[in-house]
Amino acid sequence: MDLLRMDWRDVGFLHWAVDPGTVAETLPDRLSVDTYDGDAYLGVVPFRMADIRPRGSPIGRSFGELNLRTYVEADGVPGVYFYNLDADDVLGVGVARRLFQLPYYRARMRVDRRDGAVRFRSRRTHDGTPTARFDASYEPDGVATTPEPGSLPAFLVERYRFYVDSDGGRLYYADIDHEPWELRPGAATVRRNDLFEANGFDTPDGELLVHVSDGLPVTAGRLHRL
Repeated sequence: MDLLRMDWRDVGFLHWAVDPGTVAETLPDRLSVDTYDGDAYLGVVPFRMADIRPRGSPIGRSFGELNLRTYVEADGVPGVYFYNLDADDVLGVGVARRLFQLPYYRARMRVDRRDGAVRFRSRRTHDGTPTARFDASYEPDGVATTPEPGSLPAFLVERYRFYVDSDGGRLYYADIDHEPWELRPGAATVRRNDLFEANGFDTPDGELLVHVSDGLPVTAGRLHRL
């Protein structure tokens, strides 16, 4: 049963290929690195979370969100593993941490859209966590298409489960559902990005791969122990 309904809007997918060993040493037990042509990927994903609400609620909340993530498998099922999810909503951060045990952190954000281009700025304000600032602009640079199954874009965005580990060492998952993404190739200017350093990574030195999307509706289910 769906627990939450929401819209993800003005989404930027910023990805860097990295050595699988870089990711493997950060993962909890029972998660393995998912690779494409031998590469693991770290993704920075800024977007607007719009009209998020519990199932049946007539009132939703909207705010900016920014995450650093990678791609994993558990028992053969692919998914996403989040290192951080910064969000500009005190209530939303508290609820997400309780319901999903995800590493959500409070942040102040500003999201501006003009002529199809999005500028996304974030400054983490959560007590007791490493500071992290982000400032980037991204915009489409091509025609929108649905990624072909087996392609790199499909590998990066068509993920319908996320995994999370608790402080007690237990591993959990939750499933999400949405229509296939419509993506455009994109261009981005990253003025500042502290997320790698804040999570113990060196900044990748490879080429930045950018996709953008206007967004889509998403539902999320309850957390289950693996």
